[in-house]
Amino acid sequence: MSPKRIVIADDHQILRDGIKALLLAMDDVTLVGEAANGSELIDLINRTTTDLILLDIRMPVMDGIEAAKIIRGKGYQMPILVLSMFDDFNFYDALLDIGVNGFLLKESGYNELSIAIKSALEGRAYFSPELMLKLLRSKKQETSIKVTERERELITLICKGFSTNEIAKQLNRSISAVEKARAELLVKTKTPNSTALAVHAIKHNLVNLSDI
Repeated sequence: MSPKRIVIADDHQILRDGIKALLLAMDDVTLVGEAANGSELIDLINRTTTDLILLDIRMPVMDGIEAAKIIRGKGYQMPILVLSMFDDFNFYDALLDIGVNGFLLKESGYNELSIAIKSALEGRAYFSPELMLKLLRSKKQETSIKVTERERELITLICKGFSTNEIAKQLNRSISAVEKARAELLVKTKTPNSTALAVHAIKHNLVNLSDI
């Protein structure tokens, strides 16, 4: 099997070099390009076969939000993992609406980067545990949405990053039943994807911290 092709977009060369060093130690992935801003990234994506993008939010010329919007607008569906700082929460809703697949702390080490990349490549949402804890400890938002216990179980497993197949096994349900239930939750919570659903659930106290 050919290695998965990864692109990094970040304006800090030191950070890109650090991630490159981690990627070199991983099996089945290869770095095929680097960009220092969103404009360079779009040019790179247009001429390079890419399986996954590691994307910074704050960059000169064009930031990560605008770049992600253009990439999705062009029809590219490769996973996008956002390289995040602790104070980037204000940007998350916009990025989730665009359709990113997860958030990873910039200072993450080998193990977390490996898990995040594997999750995204397998079509699963990924949210850094440290960022999740930060979000959980922030001020909760009120909501009128009510979820059943079965829905709460499903959301909890989504927050943990389990795939559809894994969730089906955990809940002893068919894959189609899990997909249907998740689709209904997306409509119910007005969220575009599993990553957005997980963030929404945490913000609005739809899952228990002790269960994640």
